[in-house]
Amino acid sequence: MKQFIVETSARHVHVTQQDLETLFGKGYELTVKKMLSQPGQYASAERVDVVGPKKTLAGVSILGPVRKETQVEISLTDARSIGVAAPIRESGDIAGSGACKLVGPCGEVELTQGVIAAKRHIHMTCADAAEMDVKDKDVVSVKIDTDGRSLIFGDVVVRVSDSYALAMHIDTDESNAAACGRDVKGEIVK
Repeated sequence: MKQFIVETSARHVHVTQQDLETLFGKGYELTVKKMLSQPGQYASAERVDVVGPKKTLAGVSILGPVRKETQVEISLTDARSIGVAAPIRESGDIAGSGACKLVGPCGEVELTQGVIAAKRHIHMTCADAAEMDVKDKDVVSVKIDTDGRSLIFGDVVVRVSDSYALAMHIDTDESNAAACGRDVKGEIVK
């Protein structure tokens, strides 16, 4: 079976243009700091504080480009530590999800929903999907071999689009459970 890179997706925020301007000022645009594995996606230089009832996560990275809805992606450990609900969801599925406040240098945004723990997933092209005999929205298991912490992740959503690059994304809790380092590979097991 074909192997693919497994990347750890640390806590981050996606913002709308309107929320970006509330946080950083009128007409503000994100500054590209580092391009990410998915085409057109990047970590920006901008950071915000994510405030929950119990605690604040300071300096959380904003990923660009801007989105149609503001969304906060944190681990379940993060969610417990700041006292917010973070249902496990696919990115963009924020209806009825957790609430928090975002604080930037020029303002604050109160989110009534938008906090999630991202469901682990694999981005792949149509050709990758055909080669691995899967289709968009399939749920698979992925085996990861690491030194002393190898495991099989279940409930991994396949996301297929020719605008993607082949990579699996897991959060920091999942990465720590498997003792993932920088160059970890996974493969679908059936």
